[in-house]
Amino acid sequence: MLQQIYPAPHHDYEFELNKDMHFAAAHYIPHEDAGDCQNVHGHTYFANITIGGNELDDSGFLINFKHIKTLIHKRFDHSLLNKDNRFSDKESMNFPTTEAVAKAVWEIVQEHLDTLEHQPRCLQVFLRETPTSYVIYRPKKGRVS
Repeated sequence: MLQQIYPAPHHDYEFELNKDMHFAAAHYIPHEDAGDCQNVHGHTYFANITIGGNELDDSGFLINFKHIKTLIHKRFDHSLLNKDNRFSDKESMNFPTTEAVAKAVWEIVQEHLDTLEHQPRCLQVFLRETPTSYVIYRPKKGRVS
């Protein structure tokens, strides 16, 4: 796994959890401005998910790391992102660009966190598409999933 220091979001939570993972997935961007990316191609994405909270669950976790991996890795690894219901070939805001995938990861994680009694929050998703290109998604202050 790539060892890296990620840009940290500002927050006042007592606990901050970071989970690194990678997944291999293909995608294409069906827009003329995408150039060669209009063709199906793949990446090994590296993701860092940052979660904050003040309370721990009954087992002493903010969230168990394996739950985060299950939510994201199981869903996206060895997939064609364009076939995931979070993305569409019709609306440019829903093409599986790195920006849209980072936002989708945040939404998936936060939807799960919203079911937890102690209410941790997903603070940011760092998603590296290539060794030289990455996106950070942080929801606007006050955003509810």
